[in-house]
Amino acid sequence: MTKMESLKKEILELLDRDIEFRYAVASYLGLLEILKRLDNLAEEQVKLREEQVKLTEEQVRLSKEQVRLREEQTKIWKEIDMLREEQIRLREDFNRMLEVIKQLQEGQIRMEKRVYSLEKRFNSLEAAMISGFGELSKFAGLTFEEFVRKFLTAGMRKSGDIPEYAELVRGFVNGEEINLFLEEPLIVGEATSYAETADEILKLLRKVEVARAKYFREPRKILVILSAKREASEEIRKIAEEKSIEVIIGKIID
Repeated sequence: MTKMESLKKEILELLDRDIEFRYAVASYLGLLEILKRLDNLAEEQVKLREEQVKLTEEQVRLSKEQVRLREEQTKIWKEIDMLREEQIRLREDFNRMLEVIKQLQEGQIRMEKRVYSLEKRFNSLEAAMISGFGELSKFAGLTFEEFVRKFLTAGMRKSGDIPEYAELVRGFVNGEEINLFLEEPLIVGEATSYAETADEILKLLRKVEVARAKYFREPRKILVILSAKREASEEIRKIAEEKSIEVIIGKIID
């Protein structure tokens, strides 16, 4: 290698390694300002490249987040679809339940009509029995009150309303005579052969108040009438319904 070539090589290496030497040469050649600008541009390019890398990383992160959000949205839509299907099933179940309730209500209405019809027939039969046996009791040497006490006692024993040993009697509560009376369970009743007005049921209510005050409980209330005027019977039944009184009227007289 010649001395010139060796010198060139050394100069090039110095230009590459030694910044001050490079700037000195550039200044000598009038290229210093251009060289500094190139260096600045190189630095800016490095910074831009670093920013680009950061932006790329952020873009990747956002892309991943977008994918995750899309997956979450897909899950949410699936859950919404499931809830919608469940809502449809619940609505169908509710409609079936309404149909069952409707059928039960219709059945209950039919049953209530049947019970009402049976009650009317039973009350009619009971009234006829009271009327017929009331007349027969005269020939058996019994008063109407005695007959009613025996008749109701037998019926209540059979239905289990009172014990086998219990019996309706004529009783006195605080000096008030009650001709159909039982202390346990508490029963207060009246039996009369004829009612022209509603006085008999009002008299019963007065005796009920006396018994309630003494025994501190509500008695079962019964009124038995052999025959009653139609107008009186209507008023008696109206009061009986309001006061929860059981009424048996054997015969209605116009």
